[in-house]
Amino acid sequence: MGSYYNIDAILTDAQKVPCTFELTVPNMGYLQGNPGEDIKQGSKVELPLWLAEMLAVSNPSGNSSLATLDLPQALSQRVMNALKADPKTVDIRAQAQHFYNIGARMLELFEEEEMVDILTNTFKQRAAEISDQALNSRSALGEGADFARGLDETERQLFRAAHDSTHAVKKWLETAQNS
Repeated sequence: MGSYYNIDAILTDAQKVPCTFELTVPNMGYLQGNPGEDIKQGSKVELPLWLAEMLAVSNPSGNSSLATLDLPQALSQRVMNALKADPKTVDIRAQAQHFYNIGARMLELFEEEEMVDILTNTFKQRAAEISDQALNSRSALGEGADFARGLDETERQLFRAAHDSTHAVKKWLETAQNS
């Protein structure tokens, strides 16, 4: 879990993830859009991460949790295969606005060694491209515009930091030369 005041952590916790109910839960049908109904055992429901996680760790019957948490579509095998093939071509933002944050949260709950490697490699390759794009302002307006639109929030922060630091160094050099 992130900081209580961290907006990215709050938005990550609000991301909907699939879960499967392991027990029938009376009068909770409103989670499926059926007020007054029961959620039946085996029902699949998309819930905010914070709620799905709480249901997955609860143990009301002593031998089974209320629900099991499943990996979200953003981290599906199809997406992982695309990231393995070429991380720079995947529109990560279309998968999840806070893609890396949701990945980190899921990896706290699931042991997925291959996913750790894929996400790490993806970030490294994309970070190099983000840095190149940030150093060349014109590329952000030209061929890099599609790439920039596909950046998740973590990558956008990295782009801003690289872009702003480049401008700060140029300004400092100009000031130093004029002194």
